[in-house]
Amino acid sequence: MGARLNGKAAIVTGAAQGIGAAYARALAAAGARVCVTDVSDCSAIRDEILARGGKAIAVKADVANPVSVRAMVSETVKAFGGLDVLINNAAIFGTLAIRPFTEITSAEWDQVAAVNVRGVFECCKAAVPEMRKCGGGRIVNVASATVFKGAPLLLHYVASKGAVVALTRALAREVGADNITVNCIAPGLVISDSVAANDSYSRDFVSANTASRALKREAAPGDMIGPVLFLCSDESAFMTGQTIVVDGGSVMH
Repeated sequence: MGARLNGKAAIVTGAAQGIGAAYARALAAAGARVCVTDVSDCSAIRDEILARGGKAIAVKADVANPVSVRAMVSETVKAFGGLDVLINNAAIFGTLAIRPFTEITSAEWDQVAAVNVRGVFECCKAAVPEMRKCGGGRIVNVASATVFKGAPLLLHYVASKGAVVALTRALAREVGADNITVNCIAPGLVISDSVAANDSYSRDFVSANTASRALKREAAPGDMIGPVLFLCSDESAFMTGQTIVVDGGSVMH
């Protein structure tokens, strides 16, 4: 295991599969002790990290439920003695159908907003007091390159990720005096398991997205790891309130 994040205590939400699981594995490989958490069972990712010599716990939590989130943070602090890193990855995306905004129900809008926006708020609200006790910390929020494109047919999702960018900027100013940085990564379309299984993301849709990039290939979860590790580490200690687009050069932000 590496030493880049040696001894740091981290939470990765939405870590049961896909990009979140990739983040959790990478943080553990860099020396962090990781709480992998999701509404789904994360024990397989935890066991994988432990088998590789890392340190991890698995906690089932709903980021839209403040009681659940507080319990998640409490279990992390109990296991690791504090909290240094929070990656707000949990979101509803891969299962969404692409459709005109007039066909998006109010219930679906509210569900996306609850997880994608309020979930970030709830996790930050629970994590920041523990980071203050540790003398600082790193919060990495996950937005989307769709925010900068104004991508159509996913209005609730794009609006939610735009809110995450705004939340990142405002929160960075609130917690800067506590030596807590708050930054954001904005991935392009990543071919995770849930995206690959969704018929809305047809081969033509994926090909058109790839063609818009300067680097003309599909993105995999591993493409996000480098920027996230940078934002979790002391290498980004004087950087806060920023959003890094990682989409192969479709958006040049």
